[in-house]
Amino acid sequence: MSVALLLAGLGLAATVIVPQVWGPNLPPQIAGLEEPSPEEALSEDGDPGADPNGEQGPAASGDLPESGEPAAPAAPAEPEEPAAAGSGAGDEARGPEDKSLTVTVPGMSRMEEREIPSTAGDDMEALKDNAAIHLDGTGFPWQEEANVYIAGHRVGYPTTGSFLAFYDLNNLQGGDEVYVTDADGEEYTYEVFRSFVVGPEDVAVTRPEEGRNILTLQTCTLPDYTQRLIVQAEKVA
Repeated sequence: MSVALLLAGLGLAATVIVPQVWGPNLPPQIAGLEEPSPEEALSEDGDPGADPNGEQGPAASGDLPESGEPAAPAAPAEPEEPAAAGSGAGDEARGPEDKSLTVTVPGMSRMEEREIPSTAGDDMEALKDNAAIHLDGTGFPWQEEANVYIAGHRVGYPTTGSFLAFYDLNNLQGGDEVYVTDADGEEYTYEVFRSFVVGPEDVAVTRPEEGRNILTLQTCTLPDYTQRLIVQAEKVA
C-alpha cells in the first residue's frame, strides 16, 4: 500500500507517491503543491547565494567528515509498529504539550530562531507560512531514540515564511551545529554527520536509528526537484 505524502520543498505541481510512512497522524492522501520556479522566486528577492541549476557543496557527498561515495540509505522495510518514531509510544507524552520546535542553523542564511510546527504532511498552510514543518509521526529531541524529521521548501513562496528557507541546505558540512529549543525552553544541540540524496520513494530516512537521537533536514534537489536532499545530525547536548 502507498500514500501520497508531501515532504516540503517540492517542485512545480509535483505529486510524490511514496510507500506508507509509519507513525500516527500521517495523511492517507494529499494533492501536489505548486510553488514558483527558482527563476520566478529569485526575481522577487534577488540571488540567495547558491546555484539554482544544480547541487553544490558537501550536501550530496555522503558521510560528511570523509570523502568518497555517498552513504547508501537502507532500503525501506515492512512496517513494524506505529510507534516507530521514538523508543516508545510514551516518549512523546513526556515532552511539552506544545510540540512546536524552534530551530537555528548557523550554516544557513534563513534559519535563525525559526519556529517549526509539528503537523501532518498535507498541512498546506503550515508548509507555506513556515520555514519548515516537523513531520507528525516522527521523533522529538527529548526522546532517547528518535529521528526528528524536519522538511522545508527549497524555493517556497515570496513574502511567506517558506521563501528560500532551505535553499542553502547543501552548504552544511560535517561538524556544523543545529540548535533546537522545545516549547518549554529546553535546548538541544545536534552535530551534522551525514548528507546524501535519495529518491522520493525511499522513506527509510524518516525512521529512527537504534540507540541514537538524530535530526533529519530534508528538501528537494535542484533544478528539477526530482530527488530529496537529506542532511542528518546527531544530538550531542
